[in-house]
Amino acid sequence: MKLTFRWYGEKDSIPLKYIAQIPGMTGVVTAVYDVPVGKAWSDGAIIRLKNLCAEHNLDMEVIESIPVHEDIKRGCGDRDRYIENYCKNVELVARHGVKCVCYNFMPVFDWLRTDMYHRNADSSTSLSYSREDFEKVDPDNLHLPGWDESYSPDELRGLLAAYSDITHEKLFENFVYFLKRVIPVCEKVGVNMAVHPDDPPWDVFGLPRIVSCESDLDRLFAAVPSKRNGLTFCTGSFGAGRDNDLVKMAGKYASQGRIHFAHLRNVRWTDDKDSFCETGHYSKDGSLDMAAIVYALVKGGFDGYVRPDHGRNIWDEDGKPGYGLYDRALGAAYINGLFEAAKK
Repeated sequence: MKLTFRWYGEKDSIPLKYIAQIPGMTGVVTAVYDVPVGKAWSDGAIIRLKNLCAEHNLDMEVIESIPVHEDIKRGCGDRDRYIENYCKNVELVARHGVKCVCYNFMPVFDWLRTDMYHRNADSSTSLSYSREDFEKVDPDNLHLPGWDESYSPDELRGLLAAYSDITHEKLFENFVYFLKRVIPVCEKVGVNMAVHPDDPPWDVFGLPRIVSCESDLDRLFAAVPSKRNGLTFCTGSFGAGRDNDLVKMAGKYASQGRIHFAHLRNVRWTDDKDSFCETGHYSKDGSLDMAAIVYALVKGGFDGYVRPDHGRNIWDEDGKPGYGLYDRALGAAYINGLFEAAKK
């Protein structure tokens, strides 16, 4: 297991020297964030990130993410050109030592919450999703926490309209089309593709989700059998789906060599309507048995990259929601302990 930490580049409020001080930390997970989706990255951008990490004895072996253009997901427009650029980016990061690319195939929204600052009983704040609040959202006048800065209401309406004829089956076909062109490049350069599950793992605003459960994964891996076609095992995303057996899934896909990256975090189910709140990593704080999940990963032979996923804002930290320093550092320490205990 290689413990890593999400870092949003030079604009991140958390300096690399702090990340390097977390016990057991081997590297950061980052990306090029100032290039439009679908464009090719530059050698210079990757070299600068890698050199900054190296100054603090941190590796940069995971990219999260190289975004997938909406034309690729919809199977229209300039998708072949965007796929070509995607392959160029995979080749580029491979030249600089990257071994794993975390990405997703979610239409429009790659995550969705209804509250970015849910106040917990201990006065910490965290991300949460309320089915009741979600059902109050007007699809014709969308204002969504975390997305109002990314899209205008008109842009969101346009994107939703563009997906009106995209079914689950069509989205899956477009996903396979994409992978059958990218995975041969990954085979050549030695990079693992690790798809992130849908977050949350159900359809939203009529947009299909196709990486939400065990049967979705089985179908995907059967369609593109290469072991380079793998998974980011995100416990928080899969764990929001109450029918998902995370302990079983962790053991199954670890033993198949499909889990290249693991995002470990806990969630607490808050009602019977799919609502959940993100919590501290500790098993007792949420609805997921983190110790059992880690044991299943270890028993299945998992030896990939791990990072503590979303944390709370604690100790009056005014951090990026889900990505403050303190609670994720505590999560990293907890994850270290779980893996050491499981291995022994």
